[in-house]
Amino acid sequence: MNNNPNRFDVFVKPVLIRILLVAIAMTIAIIIGAMAGYAIGGGNPFRVFLPSTWGHLLDFVR
Repeated sequence: MNNNPNRFDVFVKPVLIRILLVAIAMTIAIIIGAMAGYAIGGGNPFRVFLPSTWGHLLDFVR
């Protein structure tokens, strides 16, 4: 039996794990930032998840 780690385990797997962790951290930061920005504006921070909020935002941008 060969106990030597293959190329995937040594090089690719750690990079993929780091990319996944960074993507998760960025998603969490975007969600928290959107909630904080909405709360600073005087609204309920959980309203940022309503589709009507995003519809209004897209209408404003157009």
